[in-house]
Amino acid sequence: MIKIYTTPTCAYCKMAKEYFKSKNFEYEEYNVATDTAKQKEMIEKTGQFGVPVIDIDGKIIIGFDRTKINELLNIK
Repeated sequence: MIKIYTTPTCAYCKMAKEYFKSKNFEYEEYNVATDTAKQKEMIEKTGQFGVPVIDIDGKIIIGFDRTKINELLNIK
């Protein structure tokens, strides 16, 4: 399962979501600008305040790291 923690103004969040859509991967999006529970969850998982934070089956990626995303999703 893919979870992505985002804010509405984050350009890299938008790029990540568009990338997942282009590869036909479904994801759950959490807007940490308005969802304080998910914001707290994200910070507890990563110690990070920056977005995007992408959680792929429990493995955390900070930022839009296409190489790491491809590796975790087995995209060649």
